[in-house]
Amino acid sequence: MKIMFCGAAGEVTGSQHLIECGKLRILLDCGLFQGHRAECRRKNERFLHKPDLLDAVILSHAHIDHCGNLPGLFRAGYRGPVFCTDPTADVAEIMLDDGIHIQDEDARHLNKNRQRGQPRIEPLYSERDVRGIVRQIEPKSYGDWHELYPELRVRFRDAGHIIGSAICELEFQEKGVIRRLVFTGDLGRRELPLLRDPELVNGCDILISESTYGNRVHPPASDIKLHLLRIIRRAIEVEGKVIIPAFSLGRTQQLVYFLNELTNAGELPPVPVFVDSPLSNRVTQVFCKHGHVFDDEAQKALLSDTDAFAFPGLTYIAKPQESMELNHRRGPFVVIAASGMCESGRVLHHLKHGVADPNTTIVIIGFQAQNTLGRRIRDRQPFVKIFDREYPLRASVEVLEGLSAHADVNDFKWWYEHLASTTGVGQAFLVHGEPESSQALAGLLKDYCDEDPILPKLGETFEA
Repeated sequence: MKIMFCGAAGEVTGSQHLIECGKLRILLDCGLFQGHRAECRRKNERFLHKPDLLDAVILSHAHIDHCGNLPGLFRAGYRGPVFCTDPTADVAEIMLDDGIHIQDEDARHLNKNRQRGQPRIEPLYSERDVRGIVRQIEPKSYGDWHELYPELRVRFRDAGHIIGSAICELEFQEKGVIRRLVFTGDLGRRELPLLRDPELVNGCDILISESTYGNRVHPPASDIKLHLLRIIRRAIEVEGKVIIPAFSLGRTQQLVYFLNELTNAGELPPVPVFVDSPLSNRVTQVFCKHGHVFDDEAQKALLSDTDAFAFPGLTYIAKPQESMELNHRRGPFVVIAASGMCESGRVLHHLKHGVADPNTTIVIIGFQAQNTLGRRIRDRQPFVKIFDREYPLRASVEVLEGLSAHADVNDFKWWYEHLASTTGVGQAFLVHGEPESSQALAGLLKDYCDEDPILPKLGETFEA
């Protein structure tokens, strides 16, 4: 078996790993690199493998850095199946459809800054490519083994990261011997709202594990509600606004779920809350459709509150004009808008109008990749560039890490211990993490493996 790491190797975005076993060529994930536009464009527009020779894609979940380049794969000639869970199939279609507009926007930005004589830059993919790849998605249920080929079967286990996310168990038959590979995708946390905890799985010959927060311990998720109350009460006192950049998939729904709980408990002060993201609105409908995958606490809550994503004072914004009106609205109010790393979307306009106001609070609630606006705000740089203009950062910046959907070092330890206690772990590879995080997690993981974990670099190939 050969494994080639075509993305998320030594960094956190662009998840893509090629498995060659016998005659089969299987791609795990096909995500977009995110960050600096020009640099990511160069990585995203070419594949390190030959898409038309792939037999299948196995998709762990529908975050853009895991599924976002599937249309590019189609454009490059891939016509095979994409296997994933049922909720992931629904969410991926929405996310990829939204990606068309992001690609158009990125191409316009790059064309505006291209040097004279350079060829015009086109979007990475079109609506035709999205429609083509969506037709090839074949959803599979959680928990059951699915025979994809005589030499390969797969089982999806709940990863507890976002709705539909899966730990992928693959069993290959190679020369009459079964070889077992486990791919974590993005491993979730225990005791997060809405979602079930990550499922424990048995050991394997090969482990490919994410490592985003392999050197950190997250504060309890339950503390988020207390911090939200504190931040909203301050906004009411100063008549300011609270801007929360949030991914439309997962993070927005968790925030709304928390605010709904606070409302039901009579603790949330009367304050308008706006979810300003048509994408979030569509994704929230998927959450309502697949409520059966929620955790026991959420299932119990739904017995008395049939809509966990609605409460008095909450408004879902749809039209652009309604969004623009928020830029001139006087506080206090809360606006939750995409994108989560502040690289595109309506949140840029809210930041443009609020970043220099000391009465504004910007709440960072998720991982911010290097070279993103969200990272610069998180680092509290004195000036930040929005739409090619520098603005002083005078707004208060609150960083709330308790809502991270990624496993921390304690979650990894708990999950690895069970993995190793069954049939053990042979070779392990750590991906989807910045070097210092992956190195720290390797120090933990080596106690559970037959060999020291490997931190692959982009483009490296290993015999396993």
